[in-house]
Amino acid sequence: MSAAPTGSLGLTAPLTEAIAEAEELIANAPFIRTEADRLEGYDYLAGRIRMAMQTAFDYDLAQPLFINPTHQFSRQGLDNPDAIYFHAYLVEGAEYVVRGRRGTSADLSFQVMGGGYSADSAPPSLLAFDDRELDIAEDGSFEFTYVAEPGAKTLIVREVFNDWDAETRGTLTIERTDTIGKPRAPLSEKVLRKKYEVAARSLVGSIQTWFAFPHFFQYKEPVNTLTVPASTPGGLPSQFSSIGHYELAEDEAMVVTVPRCEDCAYQAIQIGSDWYASTDYETHQTSLTKAQAVADQDGLLRFVISERPPGPGGSPSANWLETLGHRTGPIMLRWQQLTRALDAEDGPVVEVMKVDEVPARVPGIVGLTEDEHAARIAARQRAVARRMIS
Repeated sequence: MSAAPTGSLGLTAPLTEAIAEAEELIANAPFIRTEADRLEGYDYLAGRIRMAMQTAFDYDLAQPLFINPTHQFSRQGLDNPDAIYFHAYLVEGAEYVVRGRRGTSADLSFQVMGGGYSADSAPPSLLAFDDRELDIAEDGSFEFTYVAEPGAKTLIVREVFNDWDAETRGTLTIERTDTIGKPRAPLSEKVLRKKYEVAARSLVGSIQTWFAFPHFFQYKEPVNTLTVPASTPGGLPSQFSSIGHYELAEDEAMVVTVPRCEDCAYQAIQIGSDWYASTDYETHQTSLTKAQAVADQDGLLRFVISERPPGPGGSPSANWLETLGHRTGPIMLRWQQLTRALDAEDGPVVEVMKVDEVPARVPGIVGLTEDEHAARIAARQRAVARRMIS
C-alpha cells in the first residue's frame, strides 16, 4: 500500500494574495469617513470573498445549475432587497432547458448577458423577457429551451417580490441537454488550481467594478436629484428606474414624492451605501415597495429619507427610509411588469428640508409608536427569512 501524498500544492496562494489586495482596496476606499464606514467595508469584503469562492467553485459549465450569489450576506451592485437573484454560466452553442414552477412573486424575469460587469463597462444584454412570455400551465409549471447564441455568457433570473408577506417563491432548474445524465469530470490539480485563480481574479475584480460602476450612472447626476423614469442603465431593459444619490446632514431629510403606479406589478424605492450595496433591509427600513408603503389620499407616495425619525414628535413614520449613519448614498426607484411606458409625470419629485420641518410640510405623515414600528421590522425579518437562500 503506497504512502499517502503529503505537502502543500500551493493552490491557495493566488487567493490569499488577492484577499490581501482586496483588504487594501477596502481599507483605503476614498469615501470612508468614519470608523463605522470602515467596519461596514470589512463586512462587505466578507461577502465579496464568499461570492468569489462561490463563483469559482459552484459554477459548472458542463453541469450547470442556478446559484444565488447576491443576498443579505453578499451584497453587491445596489442589490434589490425585493429580489432573489439566480445566475448560471452558459457555453455558446449549447442547448439548455429551463424548468420551473411559477410562484406568486410580482415579477419573474430572464436575461442573457454577454459577459460580466467590469470596472470599465456593463455587459451587453442579448435577450430579456419576463414570465408574461412563458407558457405557464394551470399548476404553475413552465419549460423553455434556449440555445446559447454567440457571445452569451450568463443567464440571470430575478424573482421580485412586491408584497413580502403574501407572495411566495417558485422553483427553477436548468439543464444542458448534451451533458445531462453524464458524470462530472474527476477533480485534478490543474482544475483546482484554475478555480483558486478564478476566485482571486473575481474577488479583486468585483470590488474594483462596484467602486467604479455607480460613477457611470448614479453619480453622474446632480446630488439630491432623481432622473425621469427610463429603461434601467446597465440592467434589465424591461425594467424602468429612476436613479440618483443623496447627501444629507444629520438634521436634514429628503422627501421623495412619486405617484403610486397601478400599471405595474412591482414598484419600489431603495437607498444604499457608498459601497454601492444595499444596507440592512432586515432590521431597518431601507427600502419600501408600493405594498409596504402608505399612499396618501391623492394617490401619491411620499417617502422620507433621513437619519432621524421624521414623524410628529420625532417618531418613526410608515414611509421613512433610514440612512443608518450614511451621509451619502445611492437612491433607486424601480417599476417592473409594466403595461405601458413611463414618463416624467410618473416619476419622482425631490425636496430637501430639515427633519423637524417634515411633519408640517409633508401632507399625511403619521407617526408610529415604538411597538408599531417594531412590528413592521419584525415582519421584514420574517419575510427575508422565508425567502433566504445562502
